[in-house]
Amino acid sequence: MSIRIKILITVINLVLLTVFASTSSGAEVGGLASSGNDGKVRMLVVSSYHRDFPWSISTNRGLVEALIEFNYLDTPSQGDVYTEKDFVESSRSVIKKLWMDTKRRNSQSDIALTLRRVITEIDAFNPDIILLGDDNAANYVGNQYIDSGIPVVFWGVNGTPLKYGLIDSIERPGHNVTGIYQGGHILRAVKSLQRLVPGIKRMAILSDDSPTGRTHAKQVKRFSDQDALDVELVEVVITNSYSEWKAKALELQQKVDAFYMSLHHTLRDDDGRPVDHKDAAGWYLKNILKPEVAPARYMVEGGMLCVVVDSGYQQGYQGVKMAHQILSQAAEPATMKPFSPEHGPFVVNRKRAKVLGLTERLVSQAKIIDEIIE
Repeated sequence: MSIRIKILITVINLVLLTVFASTSSGAEVGGLASSGNDGKVRMLVVSSYHRDFPWSISTNRGLVEALIEFNYLDTPSQGDVYTEKDFVESSRSVIKKLWMDTKRRNSQSDIALTLRRVITEIDAFNPDIILLGDDNAANYVGNQYIDSGIPVVFWGVNGTPLKYGLIDSIERPGHNVTGIYQGGHILRAVKSLQRLVPGIKRMAILSDDSPTGRTHAKQVKRFSDQDALDVELVEVVITNSYSEWKAKALELQQKVDAFYMSLHHTLRDDDGRPVDHKDAAGWYLKNILKPEVAPARYMVEGGMLCVVVDSGYQQGYQGVKMAHQILSQAAEPATMKPFSPEHGPFVVNRKRAKVLGLTERLVSQAKIIDEIIE
């Protein structure tokens, strides 16, 4: 059966549900009819990554907090069950989570197999709404359900959410998909680094070759091309080769004053084996003695110098809040403007600052620093 026919059947089914809502055995929660016979909302969550990835932990905290606040979970303990088991049933909802694990299994064949599994599980679950965490879920899964009868909400998409063809415009998405994206706050982060560390004139970007890493690198380069950074961008390194990544870092250390340290989560060694991002960060911190700005708080908690926080918690929380507006307030994704939450604090790692000889700068520039990680 073609996709067009499937979509037509779905639309017809939705019309029938609307016409016969008063006599249907499926109860309603707010504005959207539940697909389950018990009247509970069926919510399917797909994460691009894996359970112990720091960003996943952060977005999950926001998601669970919102599920409790908007009464999709009865108690905080149900949030703990969901976090541990990827499944929970409350008095109002049935919630299931799937993991794509694309930080570690990121070849095209891996992603194709994962997508097949995820689609099969989504269809078997028969959700009332689908929530998609981060770029790969938004792109690969979202494009399987665009213009279907199931509302879709994404969060954590880096840069513009227009890039995957899921929405027509920011002002009016135009389909069954909307969500939350990461503005990145990159320009503010680089400017804050320049204020913290005087004399930065030349910068390089180090990034893995992942959707998120590439997006960060492109944003920095775009600001550089627009002369918004007041710094010369010497080179942009985007690679999944750990050997090349290290060699370039050592080479560029002699040419630049600072690095924009994009992600390093999909690096592979010379035998093609994945390199743990903590090991890569450990090598960098030991061997590179130049200041760096990172795109995520957990990277600064892991030893990098500084970040203007783009909150994973807010991404997950706001995603569920938007889903709630669809489920219980009859909001239409086609007219719900995607947005990026406000930037968070400027955070500095004291230990890294000491290694780089910047301890006195933490005092003299205290007014621009919102938080110091000890």
